[in-house]
Amino acid sequence: MTDDVKVRLDKWLWAARFFKTRSLATDAIDGGHVHLNGERAKPARSVRIGDMLRIRVAHGEFEVAVVALSDHRGPAETARALYRETEESAARREAAALDRELAPQFEHPLSKGRPTKKWRRQLHQFDRKQHKD
Repeated sequence: MTDDVKVRLDKWLWAARFFKTRSLATDAIDGGHVHLNGERAKPARSVRIGDMLRIRVAHGEFEVAVVALSDHRGPAETARALYRETEESAARREAAALDRELAPQFEHPLSKGRPTKKWRRQLHQFDRKQHKD
């Protein structure tokens, strides 16, 4: 698209594949998870080439510069061509991913879902011991 064409922020985020739907993009913008040039924005705000966006999504926080404009969702290669992520942002996301990977997991195999009869008896027995003391 050319420089004189205006693209709504929610459409651009959808086209750049940060969100699966425009309504999810709109909800994220309204919730304060998207900042345009350091300020909170509204979904209908126009995006221009050179704008800086800070986008907080479930899989990380991105700081990107708008390189191209589009209001049509296309393949992933086309979507990646719409923005350029800053080096600091990429480094922070890598560090956060490593931290999540190295964090201890406290999951008991029997604690998922509804407890079995044996596990429930063990829980009740433990609970009774705790209340006696």
